[in-house]
Amino acid sequence: MAKKPKISYVCQECGYDSPAYMGKCPECNTWNSFKEFREVSSISQKGSDALVANTLLKPQMLSEIEYSETSRIQSEFKELNTVLGGGIVKGSAILLAGDPGIGKSTLLLQLCLSLALNGKKVLYISGEESVEQIKMRADRILAKNKEKGMKDKKPEQKVDSLLLISLSDPDQAILHIQDVKPDLVVIDSIQTMQSQNLEGLSGSVGQVRYSAMHFIRTAKALSIPVILVGHVTKDGMVAGPMVLSHMVDTVLFLEGEKFTSMRILRSLKNRFGPIDEVGIFLMDEEGLKEVANPEQIFLSQKSGNVPGSVLVVTMEGTRAFLVEIQALAVYSKLPMPRRVVSGVDQRRVELLLAVIQKHCRLPVETMDIFVNVAGGLKLSDPGIDLGICLSIYSSVKNIPMTQTVGIAEVGLLGELRGVAALDKRIREAEKLGFKDVVSIKSHKFLSQVLRDRDSNLGTKEV
Repeated sequence: MAKKPKISYVCQECGYDSPAYMGKCPECNTWNSFKEFREVSSISQKGSDALVANTLLKPQMLSEIEYSETSRIQSEFKELNTVLGGGIVKGSAILLAGDPGIGKSTLLLQLCLSLALNGKKVLYISGEESVEQIKMRADRILAKNKEKGMKDKKPEQKVDSLLLISLSDPDQAILHIQDVKPDLVVIDSIQTMQSQNLEGLSGSVGQVRYSAMHFIRTAKALSIPVILVGHVTKDGMVAGPMVLSHMVDTVLFLEGEKFTSMRILRSLKNRFGPIDEVGIFLMDEEGLKEVANPEQIFLSQKSGNVPGSVLVVTMEGTRAFLVEIQALAVYSKLPMPRRVVSGVDQRRVELLLAVIQKHCRLPVETMDIFVNVAGGLKLSDPGIDLGICLSIYSSVKNIPMTQTVGIAEVGLLGELRGVAALDKRIREAEKLGFKDVVSIKSHKFLSQVLRDRDSNLGTKEV
């Protein structure tokens, strides 16, 4: 017999649980973040509760536990395998978040299709789309890939191992997972799940916590990896309680601009691998395509011998690739010249402009300065400081420097400072045919670099 629902109040930001309403959360100091959460204390044993109750668990010694790399599921997306640390760990819970329309469902559907074509049983549970809509997208992806020549001559005969269901009840979904026992489960999305065992609409704090907890419990008990799709807020954070990110093993974030085809997959949390790796994809009519050489994107549309363009080598995880920094300096009649920056921190650019004005005697205080990272990337690597300075100098002096690569951090004293993986960055630039690489190995101060540019190339008046 069901008892009276237990009422508690949960902070939407950090998941702090309180028996009474509080105006300010004592854990994260956020105001007005508590929401009412009702849960029935005597829920009938079913779903993951029954599964855990019927599973005999006993402590094991560390030496008795066997593990090998074969426990990871390998996908055909090498970029995804790299971000995950070598593949999908069995029994892991993965949260994939991203802006609406960025390609989360497309990436996961392609992953499911590739695993199904290789004989893996995959269960795709969608709370947002009908099975007919998913079938339509899957047929389009398969048709486009077949036109380009797939290694399987009849892929349609092998996609039977991909099972689709449109369902928003997490308790029923867990029962299907127990019956099917697939190799991978995809939940699209966790914010659409709504259980009848507690009050609240889908997407509320209680529903998200309840659904995530039971899916994660099922993944651990059955050793089946579960991928949860998560929505994001307007601030770019995962929607729902912050505790959701703490519950899962891995948090992936798919980002990119809607008006560009490039997508970047980042790992914000990973219990089974590094968190500094990224995967780069391109979105087209065939879906998401992985990019093995990112410099093909950022250098393919590079302009000719025009002032204001300098190359930098940035690090994303263990990968180094070249990016173009563009700058435009024009005389300003405003009492406070404009500083418009895209792709890097504006305060960092203002700091570099002060260094250029102080130590290099360039009249940037009377100019409007515009700085942009080509390709829509957002960079925070300090190793691009020298490239920004050189691009501004190139625009001010009207000197083309399109074949120059700058790799160094610039200090407030105008000195060049070393950066991580400097040798790897230099080798990457030289591999692509760029010989004019400026770094701390060739110069010690920014003023020395600019003097060498003046003497070697000559200057033109702006």
